[in-house]
Amino acid sequence: MRLSRRASWFLTAFGVWSIWIWVTFFKNLWADHEGLAFTGGDHGKPTAYFWIHAALALSSLLLGVVVGSLGVRGLRSGRKVADPAEATPGA
Repeated sequence: MRLSRRASWFLTAFGVWSIWIWVTFFKNLWADHEGLAFTGGDHGKPTAYFWIHAALALSSLLLGVVVGSLGVRGLRSGRKVADPAEATPGA
């Protein structure tokens, strides 16, 4: 399957955006001082809130990496075919 250049750029941008958002979210979760993520103040015992949101951030981060890498692969494959004669097999 070939991706259009526009779709490849979209997937790449979505992957970068997703990585940036979820890394920022996890940093904020880790720095939580209001008692939602950790009991007993600064970095006490992690709560269920922390584990659920850490799992959400990790899974979304991994999906962002996968989607972004698909976009990058689509951009690279589009760059390899410069000569139209090379694009058609058997020509």
